[in-house]
Amino acid sequence: MKILLVYPEMYDSFYAFKHLASLIGKKAAFPPLGLLTVAAMLPQNWERKLIDLNVKALSDSDIEWADMVFVSAMNVQEESVRKIIAQCKRKNATIVAGGPLFTHEHERFEGIDHFVLNEAEITLPLFLADLESGRAKPIYKTAEFADVSKTPLPQMDLINMKDYLYAIVQFSRGCPYLCDFCDVTTLYGRKPRTKSAEQIIAELELIHKAGESQNVLFADDNLIGNKKILKSELLPALIDWQYKTNPGLYFITQLTINLADDDEMMRLMLEAKFRNVFIGIETPDEDSLKLSLKNQNLKRDILSNIHRLHQAGFTIMGGFIVGFDTDKDNSFKNIIDFIQESGIPIPIVNVLKAPPGTALFDRMKRENRLSRHFTFSEGETNIIPVMGAERLKNGFLQVVSSIYPAEHSYKRVKRFLTMHEFPKNGGVKTKEKYTFSQLYHIIKAIIKLAVFDKDGKHYRDLLLWTYKNKRTHLSLALMYGMMLYQLRENHKQIVTTLSRSADVYEPDSKPMLLAEAV
Repeated sequence: MKILLVYPEMYDSFYAFKHLASLIGKKAAFPPLGLLTVAAMLPQNWERKLIDLNVKALSDSDIEWADMVFVSAMNVQEESVRKIIAQCKRKNATIVAGGPLFTHEHERFEGIDHFVLNEAEITLPLFLADLESGRAKPIYKTAEFADVSKTPLPQMDLINMKDYLYAIVQFSRGCPYLCDFCDVTTLYGRKPRTKSAEQIIAELELIHKAGESQNVLFADDNLIGNKKILKSELLPALIDWQYKTNPGLYFITQLTINLADDDEMMRLMLEAKFRNVFIGIETPDEDSLKLSLKNQNLKRDILSNIHRLHQAGFTIMGGFIVGFDTDKDNSFKNIIDFIQESGIPIPIVNVLKAPPGTALFDRMKRENRLSRHFTFSEGETNIIPVMGAERLKNGFLQVVSSIYPAEHSYKRVKRFLTMHEFPKNGGVKTKEKYTFSQLYHIIKAIIKLAVFDKDGKHYRDLLLWTYKNKRTHLSLALMYGMMLYQLRENHKQIVTTLSRSADVYEPDSKPMLLAEAV
């Protein structure tokens, strides 16, 4: 049996990092961990080939080679998915589909022969058994959650790590919190399930041997969702492995703001070489936090928490949302002021959306306020906003135009560099190792941003300021100049999209009927 595993193209949002990856000679941000894991679960005697459309195009000859085409996708990849389905159907290919996009809304997709939904550790073996006996069903799904301690190592030999900006692993699935706009608990439950430390070390060994990555994303829904196991098992194992191996790897992850409450967790994470953390801050407005059930952000001084994490040695990438029902006239200015005061170098602002599988989607359905099918496009929404479409659009544009352009973002990075300190115990001392190709692309990117980019004067000013005032942080200043380039490119795209599509916040024709909101 020949299996072609296809990963759809990511929509050009900030999280795809397309401009940053291209700037430093990479083709995509992260490898498709889910499909690499699925590949490892297939019978050993089956042939496998993986095509990541973020790296290369899908050819008809690829499809003709395969007996079956496996597609895994998230909501942000729907447009690419539909193109893949059409191309495969023209070649009469058998398609097997899974991933969050199909788990939530498989009935919206025609042309799929078999849906393998929810977690593949449970449903894929059922499909494979029925396939072998000649009675494969159209849909496989389960309400159970998988034991990820039995998940196999991803089949990394199907990709070339040189193509990717970051490597990727996953320690846990699930999150204890119930933010109403998030579908994680629907997909993976409220009790985080974890792999063993040995599994993670084995995956990191594969990444280390590939020799092409300095940064590894822990793609957990909330890394500190299970603090006990993290502190007692994973972090000590990572620290020990770092000291013994000295692989030169740093870790990135996403977690909640209450990390700032736990000195021991911060100390262990920093020693294990976690540095960059994504935190969903959403809004400084307490009424909106209460409405969205973002309880972990309540009853705290979020600005002080952010500054504390920066001073400890972390760098924060912050997620923000506008368009809550409780947003007020001053909400847009408040979020601008908050972001600039926070010193968060990379804030990502989006308009509130209601993804399928969330409590917010169900509430919007009851209130007949779903305007269109969900898409992940930045600046767009599938909700009819309480404040009105024009007010929300203008307010969102006000926010991104006050934090993304160079004159604002470089000022914010200076504030970050002023307060940030490298950790006192940051783990094993490492000398960063770069190949000739990596150095070439980094130097080329610096020259492009400092000399040829229209905002080059701001980058040069940042580097000169850092050299004079905080020379130890020059490498961070260089890096954030590159990441800010990604922000500015996304800002251009947002403005272009909203200028071209005046009705992006209006219903397609009328509010979506309840029967349509499946």
